[in-house]
Amino acid sequence: MRRHERWRKFFDNPIVEWALFVLGVLLVLAGFVLAPIPGPGGIFLIAPGLALILKTSLWAKRHYVRFKRWQPKAGHLADRALRRRSAKRREAARKARRSNAAN
Repeated sequence: MRRHERWRKFFDNPIVEWALFVLGVLLVLAGFVLAPIPGPGGIFLIAPGLALILKTSLWAKRHYVRFKRWQPKAGHLADRALRRRSAKRREAARKARRSNAAN
């Protein structure tokens, strides 16, 4: 079994998924506690926490998709920040369409 497949199997374990979800919630809460302190401290906890929640929760994914439809520009920025594969595919397709249109 390849290393990538072993990691995927490990992360598909329900206990690991719940642990990652709880860690994400704790990071978001800690980020909101640190947010009033001057400086960008809270954002460095909130962003990874939201990424963990989005990775492990179907409910969060549905709300994320709804948010992207409501605010496409913000959704695009969120996709880039989360380094989502779907965002990379859409960006490559958009560049290919532009280069084909220019030719």
